[in-house]
Amino acid sequence: MNVKLAPPLKNNPLRGPLGAALAGVVLIGSAVLWFSFTKYVEPDEFAVRQVYLGPSKGIQKEISGPGMHLVIPGYERLHTFPRDMQVLDLNNGQGSSLVASGDGLTAPPIRIQTSEGYQVTVDVTVLYRVIDPYTLLTKVGTGRVYETKVVLRRSDKILRQTLGELNAEDFYSDTVRMQQAEDARQLLQEDLSEWGIQVWAVLVRDYTYDQRYQEAIEQRKIQDQTVFKNKAEAVAAEREAERQRVMAEGQAKVGVETQRGSSDVRKIAASADLYYRQRIAEGDLLVALAEAEGTRLENNALQVSGASNIVGIEMAQALDGTEVIIVSTTGAAAMNPLDLDALMEGW
Repeated sequence: MNVKLAPPLKNNPLRGPLGAALAGVVLIGSAVLWFSFTKYVEPDEFAVRQVYLGPSKGIQKEISGPGMHLVIPGYERLHTFPRDMQVLDLNNGQGSSLVASGDGLTAPPIRIQTSEGYQVTVDVTVLYRVIDPYTLLTKVGTGRVYETKVVLRRSDKILRQTLGELNAEDFYSDTVRMQQAEDARQLLQEDLSEWGIQVWAVLVRDYTYDQRYQEAIEQRKIQDQTVFKNKAEAVAAEREAERQRVMAEGQAKVGVETQRGSSDVRKIAASADLYYRQRIAEGDLLVALAEAEGTRLENNALQVSGASNIVGIEMAQALDGTEVIIVSTTGAAAMNPLDLDALMEGW
């Protein structure tokens, strides 16, 4: 069975410029609908849904996390809040103006009157984060209005109260200053927790006294440092004298021990030499005694019968190889072997 398809229409309007325009309109409409009916919550944000119509009208307690969420325009809305660390920076860099940024708010420093009545300008940083956006939205409002209406106002009040308990010189003590900053953090945490805000840290970054008192403090600190330096030098001199004394005692002990060692070496060497000489003398005595005993035994042997034979044998052995000349000592040709003059005439 053969089926024939109808040829395409040559004048189809959807294949021309009208079709391209229609596709563009569809895409644009889809994009408008997509962005109108969705809300993207950043990874460092969370959101609270507010419904304007219907039985569920009002702010919903459910917290929406990061991602894309469906939102019907005119019916509901998502209010976003930062969930990362926020910074309230009270410093001297911005003069008297407030500067808002993505990570917090920068405000002028606070001027504190110490317990002595002096004025101190303090740069403070407050680190905090939003932990309950529902409470924050219902009690404070939308957006970042909480930075000025809650965090800045409450921080300024509590910091003035807490740091004002210090006297002027307490600011120079790291331990006292940091402890007072921690006390301020605890008070600020108790105060801001009812708005759904958690305070992480209160950092006193810098402090500046009035010029008149600053100069007085500097002069006093210079005097204190001079006294401390003199005490330190005195202690160092005492320690150096003690070190020299200990070194002298040590060197004296070393000399004494060296002399004692040399004396012991000489004593040991003398003892060794004496022992050596005693052993040599004892050996010589034993040899002399052995020789005397041998002589005594030889003499005893010569005194027994037959000893003359032994003497003769030994004399024969001694004269072995000797030429014997017989000289007549009588008659006309007699020669006297003891007359040396007569013997020398023949040479």
